[in-house]
Amino acid sequence: MIKKIASLLVSAALAMPVLAASPQGVLVASEMSGYTAPRLNSHSVLILNGLTGEALYEKNAHQRMPIASISKLMTAMVLLDSGVSLEQQVTVSDAEIDRLKHTTSRLAVGTTLSRQEMLLLALMSSENRAAATLARTTFTGGTSIFVERMNHKAQSLGMTETIFHDPTGLDVRNTSTAADLAKMVQAAQKYPLIREFTTTERHQILSVRNRVLQYKNSNALVREGGWDIAVQKTGYIQEAGRCMVLQAVVGSQPLIFVLLDAGASSARVNDAKNIKIWLESHPGSWLAG
Repeated sequence: MIKKIASLLVSAALAMPVLAASPQGVLVASEMSGYTAPRLNSHSVLILNGLTGEALYEKNAHQRMPIASISKLMTAMVLLDSGVSLEQQVTVSDAEIDRLKHTTSRLAVGTTLSRQEMLLLALMSSENRAAATLARTTFTGGTSIFVERMNHKAQSLGMTETIFHDPTGLDVRNTSTAADLAKMVQAAQKYPLIREFTTTERHQILSVRNRVLQYKNSNALVREGGWDIAVQKTGYIQEAGRCMVLQAVVGSQPLIFVLLDAGASSARVNDAKNIKIWLESHPGSWLAG
């Protein structure tokens, strides 16, 4: 009798549906809670439904971290809000040499381009000297006033856990949270030029001494194609790891992806792909609506 009861209990247990457990520290939307959530490399993650604001996947979304060149989305918004002429020519100076991280640049001192082309290089290929030149030449008072405007803009967007100290993201003190960066992505996608420039695949410029330079998008998802991306930005300094934000349509929904502190460029891209696959592979979930 005992063996028979034990057998019945085992059979009943095997017949019960198994709810998948999320990885430790990960929260998922209720409609996705029955599916195994992917384990992502990024230390901080937030995936939002851009229409409803619902968090579909989050991990350490309110942990403040360095954001590297994700900062350039704010640089672009402040520039475009300023109303300065985008056709005006500006020149890279010695002030744009990186004396903080000692990074190099193919944009030589003396290179003169329109503000519009500088903005394209800053957003598409994360060109630091382009972003620094724009910040130095936009307002009377130079870069310090520009950074003040960046922080004012952040506050106006409700980014209360964000601070900027420079326009490029090379300064490790440029810090934010995934939750705040989602707000910045939502604001940035309202600017047509930011949408266009962050999703441009390639561009060439004429540098000093008539040297032709080829630039490509820093985001592999843009270069590979296959994603319906409205706006994106990548970032990297050692302290921030590999970062990426984007707004893209998955299924029929615009999603906001924030991925911070991944171990490698491929890791942040793979994280985005794994989230997309996870969401698209479950008919009857939010995507079916």
